[in-house]
Amino acid sequence: MSSPEPIALPNPPNDGITSLQYIDNNNSSSQQLLASTSWDGALRLHDTFAKTHVLTHVMECGPLLSMTSSASLSSNKVFTGGIDGSIRQFDIATSTPSLIGMHGANSSSDDNKKVACSALSAIHDSSSLIASAGWDSKFHLWDVRSSNKHQPVITLDLPGKAFGMDTSLDGTKVVVATSGRQNCFIDVRSSSLSTVTNNNNNDKENSQQQPPIANMILQRDSSLKYQTRCIKFFPSTQGIAIGSIEGRVAIEYLTELGISNNNKKKYAFKCHRVNDTIYPVNDIAFHPTHGTFATGGADGTVVTWDGNSKKKLASLAKLPTSIACLAFNRDGTELAMASSYTFEEGERDHPREEIYVREVLEGEVKPKVVAK
Repeated sequence: MSSPEPIALPNPPNDGITSLQYIDNNNSSSQQLLASTSWDGALRLHDTFAKTHVLTHVMECGPLLSMTSSASLSSNKVFTGGIDGSIRQFDIATSTPSLIGMHGANSSSDDNKKVACSALSAIHDSSSLIASAGWDSKFHLWDVRSSNKHQPVITLDLPGKAFGMDTSLDGTKVVVATSGRQNCFIDVRSSSLSTVTNNNNNDKENSQQQPPIANMILQRDSSLKYQTRCIKFFPSTQGIAIGSIEGRVAIEYLTELGISNNNKKKYAFKCHRVNDTIYPVNDIAFHPTHGTFATGGADGTVVTWDGNSKKKLASLAKLPTSIACLAFNRDGTELAMASSYTFEEGERDHPREEIYVREVLEGEVKPKVVAK
């Protein structure tokens, strides 16, 4: 059986692509939305079923560096992080943006590039929480339904600029990769309902939400020697996968947090190398069903791996330029890939930005059977 070919979507971004994410619109069987952000400052939506462009909206905050969405928050809202430090919500149904908050809210406009919101992630299983991290070395937790507008509910100091972030599927942990090769693990406990007595309302009992709690529970060095480009939790939350500029991926476990690793040891492997040229690993995306993962490199290739058996599974694509970011759809049958030069070789002529989607075959992502 021949491998599926990547299909380019129409009306791609005009500048470097920074994130891709499928919108989990559960109620639609006729449309599959893919959101993207880029350095041209616009949020774009494509329908990957119809291979059509749905909308482009300029978010009025300069380049967009990050994005997140979650069905538990809303299936028709996307959140973006700008180079000006802003976190904004975009309502797909009404095409209306609104400000959630800011990194470096007290900084002058001259400091914009120092406060950029470089990472965003929705807290899974929460109906209102998103996490942000920025170049200002701050971590914020935001309640998007809070009446206290534009104020984070939690702020923590980070040891350096945030380069990547992810949240665990159980909604209890956030990992932030910062400058200085530091990985910071934050324990998040969402709001819970408690009953209180309102003396001004005939002693009627009302339910009120308690504020969330977030604490940094672990900070440790990356096992890789060079700067981190991306970091992702395993779907099981048992460990993390880290990609770096040195063309390596590290698999690490979280035994310090009391999470069993089933006697597995951390390891690293080389990838995205052509002869003697080493390319950065720009993104990692875990398959939602099988727990295997894909890596996208600045060599323009996408490769799938089985982390448990330490095996390469398949080479999915060779695109015109760097793979800036990746995303699997909800059931893992499609992969979105951003072909967008990431300036690893400095300023030079390069192919235009493109967003491709490709059907994923079972054999390309199914784990290897390990002989006993």
